[in-house]
Amino acid sequence: MLSSIFKGLRNTGISVSLFLLIPLVPAIAGDDWKVTPVVTSSAASGPVPERRMRAPSGGLPDGLVASLPDGDIRKAWYGAPTKRYGHAVLGDGIEAGSLLVTTADNETLELVLPKTEVFEDRYPRLADLDNDGVTEVITIRSSLSDGASVAIYALQNGQLVERASTGFIGRANRWLNIAGIADFDGRPGLEIAFVRTPHIGGTLFFFSYADGSLSQVGAMDGFSNHFIGSRELRLSAGSDVNNDGRTDLALPSDDRRTLLIVGFGDDGPAELAQIPLHARIDKAIGVEGGGQSTVFVVGLEDGSMVRISR
Repeated sequence: MLSSIFKGLRNTGISVSLFLLIPLVPAIAGDDWKVTPVVTSSAASGPVPERRMRAPSGGLPDGLVASLPDGDIRKAWYGAPTKRYGHAVLGDGIEAGSLLVTTADNETLELVLPKTEVFEDRYPRLADLDNDGVTEVITIRSSLSDGASVAIYALQNGQLVERASTGFIGRANRWLNIAGIADFDGRPGLEIAFVRTPHIGGTLFFFSYADGSLSQVGAMDGFSNHFIGSRELRLSAGSDVNNDGRTDLALPSDDRRTLLIVGFGDDGPAELAQIPLHARIDKAIGVEGGGQSTVFVVGLEDGSMVRISR
């Protein structure tokens, strides 16, 4: 099943009734998928409205609040805005120096990073990765000298503590963007998918979390899910397109001109489809339906929008 993050994406309110299909050009074939142009008044802003609340006073200027209806952590956001990194990959050069959470007891806790690190991100993600009833907070944490990492935090003895990390990339101004959190490989628990260095030939990684540690379970080259200066982090979407009980991931190729669909088989992740597009993907990817009826809704940099379906 999809994680809460992908459930949130599916519940963004996308409806077929919002779109007027006009056959301006013939459908484009991509394996057994087709691309249909769409005309809609919301094309400029993209197919997936942002439903999360803005971070409260003291948070990042463009930060958002992650929410989860149950669990020991109910909300999470970034605070302590700082310009100490200067990478500006998300546009404004302001990153976060702290992580804040609201617990199920309505207590607010804050974890402050050392001066050598920042959260190079707009919002944390909340999920119970290992199905133990404890909510994990999944973040993008960067070292000023060694670049980005995926870092996981959780409550322990009433305190917010680090539980695991992928480790920093190893060089300053090298970043990664989380692509999804879901059951990608069919084994117990949820996996974290992210694209390392999405601007310079990105590698898609899958990591599982268990017993307080992260383990790589797959990797593939040739992806991107962000462009430099953009605040939009949602250039990916998940759906079980082949009805095998595992979430498949749709995200751009490294030049953002092709939508790639990746799924797990017995030997790890594999490409399920390539769907070429007439312009680069630059907006959040929406998803409707599931299985053989999955539809991906994609906004492009020329202002157009397309529906990708079988």
